[in-house]
Amino acid sequence: MPHIPMIDYDTAPDHIRAAHDAEIAARGRMTNMKRTLLHSPEAHRIYAEWFTLRAELDPALDDRAVQVFCKAISEEAGSKIAVTFFRRALILSGADPDRLELRAEDQLLDAFGRAMVLNSRAVPGEIWTALKARYPAKVLVDLVAFGGIMLATAVFNNVAEVAFDPELEPFAAPDESA
Repeated sequence: MPHIPMIDYDTAPDHIRAAHDAEIAARGRMTNMKRTLLHSPEAHRIYAEWFTLRAELDPALDDRAVQVFCKAISEEAGSKIAVTFFRRALILSGADPDRLELRAEDQLLDAFGRAMVLNSRAVPGEIWTALKARYPAKVLVDLVAFGGIMLATAVFNNVAEVAFDPELEPFAAPDESA
């Protein structure tokens, strides 16, 4: 059961409804995490910087690379909502997340995402060597910051026990039914 209820749009103060409406206008949908974060429009705005950093990573990282990276972080963090969100993205792109053939870049980003979560103080040197060979410093900064926000998203969902979004259910891993 969620520790923090989602906002009730009909009874929410005007500034929260305005933030809700702005999110719908910007991205076209409202997740349960966002409905929970909107108790604090400032917190919602900070977590929404995920989208800003995603845009900064384009075109250095394509959608699939981002999805693999975020899914790896989400899996290591144990966030069913976040994992399923990226399973859905992969499925909708035509991939099978249960039989995903990783390109070299995907393998690197999968390993980096997992390493970030497992021990952020000890990302293996060979991962850093490969990242530095592939990406310039700006991309690396954006990638680490982006991964940090992705991890924060997974942590928020886990700690607050955000309710699983019903529209994600068809995309959940077979052993992850809600």
